[in-house]
Order: sequence, then structure tokens, then C-alpha cells
Amino acid sequence: MTTGPVTGDAERVRLTGVSKTYPGAEGDTVVLAPTDLTIEPGEFVCVIGPSGCGKSTLLNILAGFLPPTAGTVRVGDRVVDGPDPDRGVVFQQANLYPWLSVRGNVEFGPKVRGVPKATRRADAQRLLELVGLEHLGDRKPYELSGGQQQRAQIARVLINDPGIVLMDEPFGALDALTRERLQRELRTLWRERRKTVLFITHGIEEAILLGTRILVMGTSPGRIIHDVTPDFPGDADFATLRAHPGFAALRDELAHHIYAAHP
Repeated sequence: MTTGPVTGDAERVRLTGVSKTYPGAEGDTVVLAPTDLTIEPGEFVCVIGPSGCGKSTLLNILAGFLPPTAGTVRVGDRVVDGPDPDRGVVFQQANLYPWLSVRGNVEFGPKVRGVPKATRRADAQRLLELVGLEHLGDRKPYELSGGQQQRAQIARVLINDPGIVLMDEPFGALDALTRERLQRELRTLWRERRKTVLFITHGIEEAILLGTRILVMGTSPGRIIHDVTPDFPGDADFATLRAHPGFAALRDELAHHIYAAHP
């Protein structure tokens, strides 16, 4: 596997007894059952499962957007009690500032941090090229398609170089060709920088192509029901992975766990 800088122990993520319950007139609804989970620095963890299994709840708790009902989340020795710029989040729907250009949106984080204009402009251009928007930097978000807006959001998160990247179905709105291009680029970025990534997806194949570890979640209540580490060559390209004899077997294994829990 191509190696790069690996985040230190300070970025190890630990969930201990983390749960989320919402009260209701007819009783409490347990969205996430008590969950223990450790994500090691540099892991690319994909989370799959049907709608309503608590995937986004788990991500929002890790991001600090949603407090757990019980349990604690720690990054290193720090308790997560709110958002932090070192945990970058890519949402399902792009949340760009409509009054800024695409380039202005990507540059926003570095600008707030006081990064010199020339530096942030060069970094923004590099990220825009990465997501295929280098020719649209001067457009406003409303002039872009939904898929283009999502690509701009991804660039806006990556330019801040967070230690942990949380991605909530970031490629779901993209066409198949663009989705695979960004999957490849994301995998390349991970190999070079070894960021810790939590990536939510409905796609079993996407999880296998991207993840160094795959979690399957079940419902009623939301919980982790399967945890697997794919045994594939770390530097293999997508075509090689798809042709690997273990690829179909792992796809069937993951599908079995999903469908067994949700017949």
C-alpha cells in the first residue's frame, strides 16, 4: 500500500456505550442502541445499512452536532461535546453559501483562519481541479447542478485538511461516471495522507472499493451487526479489486447480513 503520514494516537476515535433515544407520546424511540466502537488513526471505515438504521445519527454524534443520550465519544483524550474544525463533515446535500462564488466557498475556511490570499487561492484551485470544477470557480452555487454543488462541498471540506473526515453519502447525488472518478480520487487522497475517514453509504460495492473496514448496521434499534476488514491488496486499482476472487464473496457476505436483519 502507498503510505503517507498517519495521524497519531491523538486522533483515535472511541465510542463507549453511546446511544441515542428520542422521547415520544407513546414511549421512547431508540435510534441507536448502546454502541462501543474504536476507529484507529488512518482507517477508512465505511458504514452500510438500510435507511433508518442510525448511520447518520452515528455520524452526527461523532461530528458533535448531536449529543448522545448516554455514553461518551472521545477523539484521543478529548471528549466530543460539539463541532470541531479537525472533524470535517461532507453532508448528503451541499450547504454552500449562496452569496459566495464556488471558489469563495472553497476558500472560506482558510480565509477565516487567516491563510494568505495567494496560498488559499492556490489551494482552492488545486481542490477545484481535483473535483472537476476548475472552470466553474467564478460561478455562484445556484448556477451549478446538484452534483456540481456536492463536489464543491467536498472541496470546501478537504481544503481545511481535517484529521478526521466524516462523509454522509457524499456521492449519492452524482452520476455514475463522476461518482467513480471521485471515489478513485478520494481513495488516492487517503493513500497519500491517511486521514481517518468515516464514510456512510447505501452501496455495498462502494463500501468494498473504498473501505479498509466495513460496518453493517441493523435496525430496531440501530446497531452494528457486522464488522469486517477486507483482505485485498491495499494498492490495487478498482478494476483489480472487482476482479479479485474475494470481491464477490465479500459482497455476498455483506448482503447476507443486511438482508438477514431486514428480510
